[in-house]
Amino acid sequence: MKSLTVVFPEAQRCDVIEEEIGDPGPGEILVQTTVSLISTGTESWCYRGDFEPGTGWAAWVKYPFYPGYSHVGQVVKVGRQVREFAEGDRVFSVTSHRQFATKVAEPGEPVKVPDYIDDEEAAWLMLATITQTGVRRAEHNMGDRAVVIGLGPLGQLVTQYLRTIGLLEILVIDTIQQRLDIALAHGATHGFCGSAADAYDFVAQHTNEQMADVVYDVTGHYAVLPMGLKLARNFGKLVLMGDSPHPSRQHLTQDVLSRQVDIIGTQNQNLPPSQAQRWPFDQQALLFMEYLRREQMRVSDLITHRFSPTEAPAVYELLQNSRGSTMGVIFDWRQI
Repeated sequence: MKSLTVVFPEAQRCDVIEEEIGDPGPGEILVQTTVSLISTGTESWCYRGDFEPGTGWAAWVKYPFYPGYSHVGQVVKVGRQVREFAEGDRVFSVTSHRQFATKVAEPGEPVKVPDYIDDEEAAWLMLATITQTGVRRAEHNMGDRAVVIGLGPLGQLVTQYLRTIGLLEILVIDTIQQRLDIALAHGATHGFCGSAADAYDFVAQHTNEQMADVVYDVTGHYAVLPMGLKLARNFGKLVLMGDSPHPSRQHLTQDVLSRQVDIIGTQNQNLPPSQAQRWPFDQQALLFMEYLRREQMRVSDLITHRFSPTEAPAVYELLQNSRGSTMGVIFDWRQI
């Protein structure tokens, strides 16, 4: 069977190729893709190929590189030893952008998608789990005030989680007013359009001069870390969720020592042992889907673009030149 696949054969080049795919093995399932969600920030860096040697980026991105990790589809064949899945099941899996995928049927992933969640909503499960992990790492208390810097897809999800768990103030910062408007419509309490470097008075105004209990840097830009540290209160926290491809350019400020601001790094769904047993990937995914069912969170209106996968080369060029005009970007494999 032939399967279309999106690949970066080299930096700054995207192709859509045909690959041969066989039947699933004894412990595997074969999934036909319906939709896959582009992680616009991460995949843009992977396409660009601009990252420092010795970083996690350089170790991960080897060309030819197969982008994508947010995949939803329907099981079309089941290996003979598989008991957890059946033909016709809808599943989410951490799989690149491809028309058909063979997956090992392991506990926890793939994740079955319930009837009350549509395919485009389910495509957000990986990003929703990454951000839920970051919010859990912050260990918020009732009445906390938080700042979210960077309102791409991850920043929007962080904002919604903070609203769902009931923070007193959710202050959002971005240089694009449209992104601020989206966050304010999804639970942020106040927004600042501009650089985080200029947001000190804004945060002070809305925190009674105490500054934020937790600051989330969700930009992935090396310059933002020192800006964000100044917005945290004494003994506060900064959650560094965006992974800069140029970490040597990041630097700490005196806030870490003199005001004892803690930095918490997180970029995936892995939690420390005290939380991991209760909240592995599949349980965090199920909780997110329950929030969607209750309408405590919403992602359907975050989708700004839908494309056929055959348009992938133009899509990644769009993300290089106009990523600020996008939010959720979907490949709809049903168009093939």
